[in-house]
Amino acid sequence: MTQEELFKKLIAHSKEYGFIFPSSEIYDGLSAVYDYGQMGVELKNNIKAYWWEAMTRLRENIVGIDAAIFMHPRTWEASGHVGAFNDPLIDNKDSKKRYRADVLLEEHIAKLEDKIEKEVEKARKRFGDSFDEAQYRSTSPKVAELQSQKDSINSRMVTALNSGDLAELRQIIVDADIVDPVSGTRNWTDVRQFNLMFDTRIGSVAEGANTIYLRPETAQGIFVNFLNVQKTGRMKIPFGIAQIGKAFRNEIVARQFIFRMREFEQMEMQFFVRPGEEMHWYEYWKEFRMRWHRTLGFGDAMYRFHDHEKLAHYANAAADIEFRFPFGFKEVEGIHSRTDFDLSQHQTFSGRKIQYFDPESGESYVPFVVETSIGLDRMFLQILSAAYAEESLDGGDSRVVLRIPAPLAPVKVAVLPLVKKDGLPEIARSIIDSLKFDHNVQYDEKDSIGKRYRRQDAIGTPFCVTVDHQSAEDCTVTIRRRDSMEQMRVAISDIPSLINKEAGLRTLLEKLV
Repeated sequence: MTQEELFKKLIAHSKEYGFIFPSSEIYDGLSAVYDYGQMGVELKNNIKAYWWEAMTRLRENIVGIDAAIFMHPRTWEASGHVGAFNDPLIDNKDSKKRYRADVLLEEHIAKLEDKIEKEVEKARKRFGDSFDEAQYRSTSPKVAELQSQKDSINSRMVTALNSGDLAELRQIIVDADIVDPVSGTRNWTDVRQFNLMFDTRIGSVAEGANTIYLRPETAQGIFVNFLNVQKTGRMKIPFGIAQIGKAFRNEIVARQFIFRMREFEQMEMQFFVRPGEEMHWYEYWKEFRMRWHRTLGFGDAMYRFHDHEKLAHYANAAADIEFRFPFGFKEVEGIHSRTDFDLSQHQTFSGRKIQYFDPESGESYVPFVVETSIGLDRMFLQILSAAYAEESLDGGDSRVVLRIPAPLAPVKVAVLPLVKKDGLPEIARSIIDSLKFDHNVQYDEKDSIGKRYRRQDAIGTPFCVTVDHQSAEDCTVTIRRRDSMEQMRVAISDIPSLINKEAGLRTLLEKLV
């Protein structure tokens, strides 16, 4: 099964089992907008809890806020979004499709990387145990040629993006011989800039209404509340402010399911530090955030850092944590050293003094900021992508299973009475009553026990509790583990402690301290 086929199956599975639905589907949907179903909202909330608890509960110097989506329009002038929040777009004249020029080039670079890896894998099979990968990469003419193409395109693209040279971006696309994936032609327009912010009107009558924007990021709500939080919370630098919230971008190229959407959710933390100490904290947060991801257990090889060559206008260092999706390594989280740009800009545009008085040094200054920003929807897709598996079982049977980490699973336990009589449903209900205050628990009595196991595997339930006639005699049940399908007999009274130990959020958080 190819990665493309796997991704299509994952999308279909997400809808079939109540994770993600196309928005407004009865009206044929709305492009790049999705609704989270009954399983999806549970997984999403669990991801939020894991992030929130790791960032705020485990730390005395990070607190949270929930800023409004609507903000004074001057906010976005100060942040630079009104004048500079643009994407370079290019159209194909034959297909009439519009693309981001940088994305076209990044996808072409990714294809060159894939070709290099295929060359390496072919050589590995050819030479067997004697294969020296490092030597092959450094001596293979084919690999050298592909690497040279990749480096040249990437270098030219970074230079063009940094200088805003739109004509050069188009020329790189032409020189790289990139074709439109729809029409298959190279009939490209010029590249032009497109602002990504949604605007709307606020006011009781149209004539007196003012233009405001749907926020394109959540960070500015933190910056404009810096002094409010610092003073009311008596916060001392270094300290952080965390927030989870919706953001909106008028993405022209919105695709790859929920990876790039027009309405999305961010989990961001802005960490305020003394000027000159930002690189220390930048490296600290890179390490911690990578550890947060790897603690989920999908394998260290699934993650990598990508240091930015093209820096945003506000940053002096930036890196992405990338995850290996079915469509390649893509950004899930960004860590940025934003200098003092944001607070200084708001100080200038508002006319209000936004500074911190440092009692240790006796001086006032505008703090520098290190940001961690993770896309919740991308994190959701990452977990589904890593968890989805199709397995062949003994006897010719098969199953689809979501190996979602137990603390994040939408349903932690399914309680299944073997039959719908003889008091077994009542015992099952009593077990649910003992668990439901701490965990999302599901009751299922329909179909054979095997079919019920398969349904729970498909939504990622880590534990199934089967109540049988022996349960009525000795107060024991069978617990089945999702991943190994191992079954064991346990006392009903031991179920809560077992589930808390293996499926509670604490099992993840303890690994971070």
